[in-house]
Amino acid sequence: MLRLARALRKNSTEAERYLWRRLRGRRLAGLKFRRQAILGPYVVDFACLDPELVIEVDGGQHAEQIANDSQRTEYLKGLGYRVLRFWNHDVLGDPETMLASIRPPWLRSPHRGLTEWSQVDTCPV
Repeated sequence: MLRLARALRKNSTEAERYLWRRLRGRRLAGLKFRRQAILGPYVVDFACLDPELVIEVDGGQHAEQIANDSQRTEYLKGLGYRVLRFWNHDVLGDPETMLASIRPPWLRSPHRGLTEWSQVDTCPV
């Protein structure tokens, strides 16, 4: 499984690379994300362990594997993760709206002392 995660990191899509530049280094509300993280029998695109959040960036092939994606999502929800899915064209075409949807109030973590959402650092595209 570790080899698969490494291969996926090495061969990530343009949308995954773009989103990673926006998430890495705690750039989104101070949250630590992992890229191509192993959760049970799955490798997810991005995972934040606290709070438990998974972000998946889907290409066109996912339109044909809805049943598999649903099963995967249910498994992750069973572990306590909230799962957000975005199409590649949403990440690349309207990144600010996509990022804003990752920062809703449910993501606040009072035990971290966050009272306001930090701004997403600008990063070169």
